[in-house]
Amino acid sequence: MPHSLVLNLTPIAPIQPGYLSGKHVHALFLTIINSVDPALATRLHEQTTDKAFTLSPIQTGRPDKVRWQHDRAIPAETPCWWRISLLDDALFGHLTPLWLNLNPKHSWHLGAADLRITSVLGTPQPRQPWANFASYGQLYEEASDRTHIDLIFATPTAFRQQNFDTSLPSRDLVFKSWLKKWNQYSGIEFDPAILECIFPSYFNIYTEIVEDSRSKFIGYLGEMTFRIMGKIEPEVIKQINTLADFALYAGTGRKTPMGMGMTRRHYGK
Repeated sequence: MPHSLVLNLTPIAPIQPGYLSGKHVHALFLTIINSVDPALATRLHEQTTDKAFTLSPIQTGRPDKVRWQHDRAIPAETPCWWRISLLDDALFGHLTPLWLNLNPKHSWHLGAADLRITSVLGTPQPRQPWANFASYGQLYEEASDRTHIDLIFATPTAFRQQNFDTSLPSRDLVFKSWLKKWNQYSGIEFDPAILECIFPSYFNIYTEIVEDSRSKFIGYLGEMTFRIMGKIEPEVIKQINTLADFALYAGTGRKTPMGMGMTRRHYGK
């Protein structure tokens, strides 16, 4: 069952920009897992591909204005939030004791700073579109029959092609990113041929550079709309819509465990 959890955080001391990069939020996640299952934390640390979770950067503002980089410290006592999505039931099960026995006075280390987890949101919220949960079967059964799919890419998104990254999205790169994870974790396999009827119809995107001490990552952000074209079987339309809804949990493209590729479907148009 995919889960998209939003953790509300309070830093005890200022968090410097150097500790807000992807590698540090990834380390924080492993530290949290290590507190309940050290063996699982070790296995996740050693994995290089097919990770069953995604993370967001630490956020201080509105959920519709996601930040992927900070140029100044987050002051102490600033209300923050952090999104964790889990694709594997077993992974969620290992973390259940943590959520059930959450101690808001316990301090967690983010680099040189300490912070506290004050609450965890795991159900849909009126003002927090990044919190949700659904079983794979539910995502499939409740998928709509829409022929247009509006998407928001909230943090820089890129894809690996051969030995290099590309930040120019295409139908295959975007949807195959979700399809791979769906087929790996859902137990409800979709044929890649379903993607052949999808075509981009609108885009308002731009690129940004994410820098840390080791590398630069170039990705795109913004909005895109894809349309399902032609006389298509209702079952195929249902499966495509399922993948679009699954994007909230799966993320898109590379470095999703480092805060990149945060994606959600937008039903407002």
